[in-house]
Amino acid sequence: MQSAPMTRWMPAPAGAAHALRLGYGLLKLRIGLAIGITAAAGVAVTPGAPLPLWRVTLLVLAVVGAAAAAGGFNQYAERDLDRLMSRTRGRPFVTGELAADRRFLWLLGVLLVGSVATAAAVANALAAAYVFLGAFFYGVVYTVWLKRRTWWNIVIGGAAGSFAVLAGAAAVAPGPPAAAPALLAAVLFLWTPPHFWSLAILCRDDYSRAGVPMLPVVVGDARCARMILAHTAALVALSAAPLAFGMGWIYAIAAMTGGLWFLAASVRLARAPSRANARANFLASLLQLSLLLAGALLDRALGV
Repeated sequence: MQSAPMTRWMPAPAGAAHALRLGYGLLKLRIGLAIGITAAAGVAVTPGAPLPLWRVTLLVLAVVGAAAAAGGFNQYAERDLDRLMSRTRGRPFVTGELAADRRFLWLLGVLLVGSVATAAAVANALAAAYVFLGAFFYGVVYTVWLKRRTWWNIVIGGAAGSFAVLAGAAAVAPGPPAAAPALLAAVLFLWTPPHFWSLAILCRDDYSRAGVPMLPVVVGDARCARMILAHTAALVALSAAPLAFGMGWIYAIAAMTGGLWFLAASVRLARAPSRANARANFLASLLQLSLLLAGALLDRALGV
């Protein structure tokens, strides 16, 4: 009896630009690069001897690699859900451009192990553990254990971004994190729910169709918007706390500008939980995080 042909798991021959776009989307590198920047911010705000630039660069690349492995696994594990959602129907596992093959998981495993090993080599075992935990929380805790079961999925799974800050802090000073990076990690933890819940309001019909208990599906848009506002208010207040532990005026201006913009957008969303306001709040969350991280990096880089 003739065996079935092997399932195609790599893309058909295409131009380099297409292959790069495919890999960028498949591994969720937009998210991974943002997480890598948070690791650099963790290095920047931690008191201690400055690390050589090459070590910081390799640590950031290790964080990006681990996040990419988790992002690729997320798309592999959620391909059944992606078929049901208009936002994700164009992903390669859904369109058939890539077929779900276990060899892809092996590649992701190699990427994750290599990333963790790199972090251990250029930093230390604690930093490497944080790099691993960031990928584990997104790939397993959020994607496998929580997303299909509870609206707490993004609250708990959101810790994935916080571990990158702690990895950066551990690279400078192994042991319990200092106050500034610990607070920055907490800010990242609080940032994720209002950021993602804003997107979930936009995509509520998709999540409802797929049976995913995102918060707007469970409690409705209006109550979700009020919870977004509460999280955003706590986030803005907490983002000011690092000023008591050595952060300077550049950080203060950046954090408060982005924070107040995000808070104003969240107030508008709570007053009128429309799709337009949800989109505006989602974009405001991205601006807030960008300014916060840029402020942290510039504050320490310029030493003012």
